[in-house]
Amino acid sequence: MRRKLTVLFILLNLFVAGSLSAQTTSKEELIFLTSAWKGERFADGRPKIADDLLQRAKRIMIDDAWTVLKNEGYLNQFEGGWKTLNDTLMTGRAVTAMYMPSRPDVEKNIKERGARQGRKGNTNSWPIDILARGDLYVADAFGKISGGGIMGATLANSIYSKSGNGVVFDGAARDWQEIRNIKGFNAFVRDFHPSFTEEMVLMGLNTPVRIGSAIVLPGDLVIATGEGVLFVPAHLAEEVVSTSEFVIRKDQFGFEMVRSGKYSTGDIDSQWTDAIKTEFLSWLEKHPALGRMTRAELDNVMSKRTW
Repeated sequence: MRRKLTVLFILLNLFVAGSLSAQTTSKEELIFLTSAWKGERFADGRPKIADDLLQRAKRIMIDDAWTVLKNEGYLNQFEGGWKTLNDTLMTGRAVTAMYMPSRPDVEKNIKERGARQGRKGNTNSWPIDILARGDLYVADAFGKISGGGIMGATLANSIYSKSGNGVVFDGAARDWQEIRNIKGFNAFVRDFHPSFTEEMVLMGLNTPVRIGSAIVLPGDLVIATGEGVLFVPAHLAEEVVSTSEFVIRKDQFGFEMVRSGKYSTGDIDSQWTDAIKTEFLSWLEKHPALGRMTRAELDNVMSKRTW
């Protein structure tokens, strides 16, 4: 009898665990999909890019970051054509959500299960509950505009209070006049529309999603600027940021050298000689705001130079 009760208890726990993870990529699957990432992870398996890297990413140029990804063979990581609230640049770790057109039986089952799990409100509020500081909410809302406003002023305030960030929605948002007054918040959406969420339901939470022509995985570094949004795989975030930082230094150094006549554009835009490398490192010491770099680091980044 005791053995039967033990087995029953185990099965019950497995059932509960399975229901709680439904709609959400399992920890094992998420680790599998992001296996190239070797750093710290959240409890659910999502890569946890360091906070200081998120801040450094705010200072790079998205064009340079895109080029690094292209050189690594990542060609489906950028999406443009957004409407925004303001010029605020955002960087963060992706928390993803996938919405689909609603179907009565499916939506009923999902909402009933969500209620049993303690979830409250409509399904478009559920992703907000799991946001942490530094996260950036990315939603595939299949481009829906009318009836596709998955965020209004109340949810926008909740998102910002939890993450300190805004959103990237392949869909719509409402309450433009109110949410544009949230200082530090921005929304990259297909459009703004006064309608509420209608005929759509959350079908995936922290799952791989498609945003336009880009693929996004939970934990990706999101860089959202006026040019568009770049989704950087977590394992490439450090390389993308550090290489892009070097390009900024290289450009400023090059501008000065060309204006002074010490080197030509051909010198600067080719593989550098030892003399130019020495000159650059000396120049960098006089510009501490641009950061430090060792000769070994310089040699390494120059060895991969394709720009």
